[in-house]
Amino acid sequence: MRAKAVGSYVGLPISDPASFKDVTIEVPAPTGRDVLVEIQAVAVNPVDTKQRQGQSATAIPRILGFDAIGKVIAVGETVTTIMTDDVVYYAGDVTRPGSNAQYQLVDERLIALAPKTWSITDAVGLPLTALTAWEALFEKLGWQAQAQANQGHSVLIINGAGGVGSIAIQLAKWAGLTVITTAGQAKTKAWVQNLGADVVLDYHEDLGSQLQAHGITTVDSALLLHSTDRYLPLVAPLMRPLSTIVAVVTNAQPLPMALLKNKGLNFAWEFMFTKSQYQLPELATQGMMLARVAQLADDGDLQATTQQIITGLNAANLKQAHQIVETGQMLGKLVLTTDFEA
Repeated sequence: MRAKAVGSYVGLPISDPASFKDVTIEVPAPTGRDVLVEIQAVAVNPVDTKQRQGQSATAIPRILGFDAIGKVIAVGETVTTIMTDDVVYYAGDVTRPGSNAQYQLVDERLIALAPKTWSITDAVGLPLTALTAWEALFEKLGWQAQAQANQGHSVLIINGAGGVGSIAIQLAKWAGLTVITTAGQAKTKAWVQNLGADVVLDYHEDLGSQLQAHGITTVDSALLLHSTDRYLPLVAPLMRPLSTIVAVVTNAQPLPMALLKNKGLNFAWEFMFTKSQYQLPELATQGMMLARVAQLADDGDLQATTQQIITGLNAANLKQAHQIVETGQMLGKLVLTTDFEA
């Protein structure tokens, strides 16, 4: 099957006119546990820009895209959980061709039925950020993934207004945690408060003194969603002894891990593509997580984080989306509808 797609020439700066190109690709029929999805919308994440920037230049464009929603049009011979015509959403697998295309092959274990009561542009903003937040909160930090199950405990979320932070705040609140987060502008402070943050710290000012002003001496866990280099030294002194810090942003310099020793602090990386990249037995947990997130969305326990929508998935629009995400100033999520006929 031939399909339209947007190729990204990795290694080229976004200013290069050749950095994005409308292309035609061959999409094989699904076999095994793969399903073939006709893409309806995609979301752009920082990982898209990092995958484009962080690799050597190639003569063959790469199909990026790690958030998608669409209709299943065919399934492999061993697929058991998904049927044709199901509307599914997912974040996919970083080692395979992505969702910036008309059609995509995806392992059934990575997908779930999309929220039934949400628009496609709202639903497509969920998968990657929700999986990252869920794994960080409930696997790495070890909080219970049940409503109000963690009352009396706290989590500090650095950069609560971004894509992952916007869903992490909501999941943490649903799970009963006291949520402390950072923001620096009036609009971002209002955004995180609307999502349920209990305490908002101004990241321009000293975090510890602000916590003390709220009567908080230490936090029970932390999720670093911005500059691990900057925030690990700032957050470590705020942690309760024997607690855990989870980070998602790769460090540029050696981290001062000695700061964690006396308190016996744990440190963990969260990378939601690990399970699919290494084909781990835990692969199917991502589909299960997305099913639970969809139910929370339909039950009204989550609100959408999509803040900007671009109509038409083509080279020009995808380049614009990458430029916006690369500013690092995104509030919530940015989404493109496919609309290949336009």
